[in-house]
Amino acid sequence: MPRTFDLPARALRQGGETVLGLEDLGTHACYMLYGVINPGDEPRVLKPGEGHEEIILVVSGVMEIRSGDQSQSLQPGQAIYLKGEETWLASAPGPLETRYVAAGGHTPGAEHHHG
Repeated sequence: MPRTFDLPARALRQGGETVLGLEDLGTHACYMLYGVINPGDEPRVLKPGEGHEEIILVVSGVMEIRSGDQSQSLQPGQAIYLKGEETWLASAPGPLETRYVAAGGHTPGAEHHHG
């Protein structure tokens, strides 16, 4: 029987975002983040980091993302791809919270970095 992970409950206990990764899975091959942003929360930084790539999928609510003078609204079912140090700020414009998943892995040929 596969192990089950209650990511919404973990995200709630951990301030709105949790990572399912090395500690749970025992591997560096892949990881998944689950996040909840409430209207009025400080914008959440979306940034895979050096040697990492992520697909960010909006599960529910609307996600507004901004980087410099660029902005975009993402609806449930829409996803973006980020690589390395590419950085966006995500917020929930309301009236509902935004829930999202980030599925990530390591850039082929990149040295492994965490920290």
